[in-house]
Amino acid sequence: MARTAVQLYTLRDIDEPLPALLDRVGGTSFEGVEFAHRVGEADPGTVADALTRNDLSPAVAHVGLAALEESYDETTARYRTLGVETLVVPWLDPEHFESGAAVADAAERLNAVASDLAADGFALAYHNHDQEFADLDGRPALEELLARTDDRVGLELDLGWAAVGGVDPAAYLERHADRITHVHFSDADAASGTPVELGEGAIDLDACAAAAREAGAEWFVYENDDPSDAAASLTHGAATLDRLR
Repeated sequence: MARTAVQLYTLRDIDEPLPALLDRVGGTSFEGVEFAHRVGEADPGTVADALTRNDLSPAVAHVGLAALEESYDETTARYRTLGVETLVVPWLDPEHFESGAAVADAAERLNAVASDLAADGFALAYHNHDQEFADLDGRPALEELLARTDDRVGLELDLGWAAVGGVDPAAYLERHADRITHVHFSDADAASGTPVELGEGAIDLDACAAAAREAGAEWFVYENDDPSDAAASLTHGAATLDRLR
């Protein structure tokens, strides 16, 4: 059975230090967290203690590609202290998906970082938004990126953004099951691209959950990019993923 985690970006509007946010998560049924913000503001040892007292696992961390290229030792040391084993590049600008040459360059950078991380005991994945589904020679640019990256670069498919990008998220999970260990359960209005609460937007939750289970995804990660009430969204996400996994 997949485990459940929350992407801490969902809680960014709650004005509390990272350990206090982890205490909030510990009061829910979530089993882990995905780091994204405030990590650099807190002492790693204090954060690790908060994970332990809340019985939370460090499921994954979003880390910018530039940080991995320019501050590799510092970045990996921080996440090693926290017990994170999978690092995810959460964003590349749309310009990286506008031509075959641009995608090839992005793939080369990801492959290089993945090689270094693998040697140091980390896994690397890429997380999509909607720009990766721009048409490139008759197919989504993300297809070219996956074709040009080796198997050490996984895919953390974000379901809501995939729907905004114009693809069927469940079918995409099935197509790339061999590259997926973590799935972002987010939702959005496909026409406007506006994030909404899970179950209120474009994705077929049950179909996506079934495809994620069939793919053998280890983690179902909840995220709302723009919740109106972050604390309520946390509770809603935990209950929804408990039903789906």
